[in-house]
Amino acid sequence: MLKKIAIVCLLACSQFVFAQKKPAPGPAYKNAKLTINQRIADLLHRMTLEEKAGQLNQLNGGVFTGPAVNDANQQAKVQMVRESKVGSFLNVTGVKETRNIQKVAVEETRLGIPILFAFDVIHGYKTIFPIPLAEACSWDLPQIEKNASVAAREAAAAGLHWTFAPMCDISNDPRWGRVMEGAGEDTWYGEKVAAARVKGLQGDLDDANHVLACVKHYAAYGLSEAGREYGNVDVSRSALWNKYLPPYKAAVDAGAATVMNSFNLVDGVPATANKYLVDDVLKKKWNFKGLVVSDWGSFGEIVTHGYAEDGKDATRKALEAGSMMDMESKLIIQYLPQLVKEGKLTMKQVDEAVSRVLYYKFKLGLFEDPYRFSDEARESASLFTTANRTEALKAARSSMVLLKNDANALPLKKQLGKIALIGHYAKSKEDMFDFWIANGKADEAVSVLEGLQSKFGASKITFAEGYNADATTNEKLISDAVSAASGADAIVVVIGLSGKLSGEERSLANLNIAEGQVQVLKALQKTGKPVIALINSGRPLVLTQVKDLTNAILQCWILGTETGNAVADVLAGDYNPSGKTVMSFPYAVGQIPVYYNHINTGRPTPEKRDGPFTSRYRDIPNAPLYPFGFGLSYTTFEYANLNCGKTVTKQTQLPVSITVKNTGAYDGEEVVQLYIRDMTASIVRPVKELKGFRKIFLKAGETKTVDFVLTPKDLSFFDGEGNVKLETGKFKVFVGGDSKNTVEASFELK
Repeated sequence: MLKKIAIVCLLACSQFVFAQKKPAPGPAYKNAKLTINQRIADLLHRMTLEEKAGQLNQLNGGVFTGPAVNDANQQAKVQMVRESKVGSFLNVTGVKETRNIQKVAVEETRLGIPILFAFDVIHGYKTIFPIPLAEACSWDLPQIEKNASVAAREAAAAGLHWTFAPMCDISNDPRWGRVMEGAGEDTWYGEKVAAARVKGLQGDLDDANHVLACVKHYAAYGLSEAGREYGNVDVSRSALWNKYLPPYKAAVDAGAATVMNSFNLVDGVPATANKYLVDDVLKKKWNFKGLVVSDWGSFGEIVTHGYAEDGKDATRKALEAGSMMDMESKLIIQYLPQLVKEGKLTMKQVDEAVSRVLYYKFKLGLFEDPYRFSDEARESASLFTTANRTEALKAARSSMVLLKNDANALPLKKQLGKIALIGHYAKSKEDMFDFWIANGKADEAVSVLEGLQSKFGASKITFAEGYNADATTNEKLISDAVSAASGADAIVVVIGLSGKLSGEERSLANLNIAEGQVQVLKALQKTGKPVIALINSGRPLVLTQVKDLTNAILQCWILGTETGNAVADVLAGDYNPSGKTVMSFPYAVGQIPVYYNHINTGRPTPEKRDGPFTSRYRDIPNAPLYPFGFGLSYTTFEYANLNCGKTVTKQTQLPVSITVKNTGAYDGEEVVQLYIRDMTASIVRPVKELKGFRKIFLKAGETKTVDFVLTPKDLSFFDGEGNVKLETGKFKVFVGGDSKNTVEASFELK
């Protein structure tokens, strides 16, 4: 009996010892086997109100190492991290910087909640791609997605989790500096590009090679009055739903994790505090489950607009409208706890916002490995690689648009003797780049001069500045340019705008080519030799004068790292240009805004401009100099045999086909574009609307039949509250190489 008791005691003691050695279970939010929602619920339960406010606070970080270690302002930010008062930083880049501040967040705070690092990766992180407006001119959605994926991979390797792209603003106004970030003036095409960019940037977030995408600027920011940054917007609900909202919706449908408020008013209410936009439309109608972040300081600007009394009132109104994270105004961290304690905000409202921040920290795997995006070896191996530069070269070549090519001035013949390359921008790498180059470096890029020297041989290129960095000129600069041209067989002139004048807060009232550059063109034209103009700019410019002074015009935009190599390939004919404009080029500044998909007036101007009392200018044409969808090739294309059914119903689709023939001497690509017009509707529809395109390759002399299908969705539109309208009646269909030069047919929706 005693033996049995001893054995029982021994067993009991061993079980007690085993139980003592077994680790106590950790908090549920650290258990990776639980669902994200379960982990969020547990973490929210543990957080103080002040810690929740911290998760909604995003600060401009900067540098925390080196001399910054002793900087009082930077040390104050580190202390805020220790006190759990920061949920996200922007402008902290590189593995070393992000790892150091992440270490503070996860090892020196009560709950160890990791930081999200965000940065403006607009068209590349280290390898710089063409600006988005140029990239859109490629009409190559797979390449656009690929470009975004390369940028995301580099950004993720450099410790980043989040980028503030893509910009989905539709704009008709090239005075606005930020048109460079968008996809142009067309809504339907803007939807396709927005979705492609989201997919490329964000992927599925499981491989640590993608980053959170951010749809901006929500909403209608591209309609800023007079093209002025941060300007007022006054837009009808019909225009809002039919023209401006669809690209944001397409990006949300593509899975974008975050949406950024715009700076402007909509219906007299700042977008950041606009319940209709954020709560009614984005969250309820579109079922957006992601995070809404303010633009820089836009919480505080609610006061400046005159919509809130002070910062406390602004914070309440922004959160009540559905906005969540406060970028840099520091109002949430100051006022949110007080607003909840006073009953002016509910804990439910706060928890919903915080849960969306936490969701993406869990989704990115940061609770399991806070340093998942902070691998120095990976960073070193991933940035500015040969493979990445190859993609940048492809993108740059396909982004250029050939606007003029009289007497086949291009391509330049390989057996050509000397080429005179004129223009400060041909050599200046600093002027090649815009406001948004992330961590790219100008001195790592290929200039036009370097590209041409490499392609044609340095001995064949004679360079002259022609004009100064500010685009002014003088007699000596012009004389040197003419002298360089005198011994050449062809003259290539790089003109336009410095890249420094493209991007945020770079609005311009004058889009004419600078007088100094025009003087250079006039002097070179007098030599009697072919003059080829390369236009460097982040927006469409007024090229009316340039058109008369040149034999060829190649719109080069701002092309990024591989600029020179891409330009040389096109000039030499090793790449046949295939780009098409995505914004109309104005005939004159006073014509702006000018765009293809306008509404007919009650007194439209006839083609011959001979009708009395019509909607027209007396001094210039109504039409732009170059319309939407326009772009030449070194070959030519002929359109014929447009076929479509005569009737279609609300339940069926309408097949459309056309024959396209390459009638020139070069193989080439053509962007075949399909447009419609709803002839009679309860809300007047545009004179043309893009509803399809195909980018096809044709060998010289080859013919192809190109097929499209028009769906009921293509024939529908929205009323002023976003309800879909599909109305019977007559339609026209147009197919061609641009929005103006088309073949047309008619059908009826019954």
